[in-house]
Amino acid sequence: MNKSELVKSIAEKAEITQKDAAKALDATVEAIQKALAGGDKVQIIGFGSFEVRDRKERKVISPATGEEIKVPATKVPAFKPGKSLKEAVAVKIPAKANTKKRTRKKNS
Repeated sequence: MNKSELVKSIAEKAEITQKDAAKALDATVEAIQKALAGGDKVQIIGFGSFEVRDRKERKVISPATGEEIKVPATKVPAFKPGKSLKEAVAVKIPAKANTKKRTRKKNS
């Protein structure tokens, strides 16, 4: 699903115009970005939490040159899904019975 499809879905479910749905989505994304940039955590009960995590400095090997490169420490956004979202996404795969193919012998 891309942004325009999401806007259309929001508009249908909220019974508003697509223009208003796009404004609401943009405002939501902007509010989350500003909160994270300010060091705050955004928690939407049942959906999940957005937060900023610290990534330590690390060494990697360049595939092009084989040289060891230092990657500096940085902050990265992270999302942790809530219980309701996990349950909604979880797909229960039924146990398969006998998966071997049976072949019939032809009577000649």
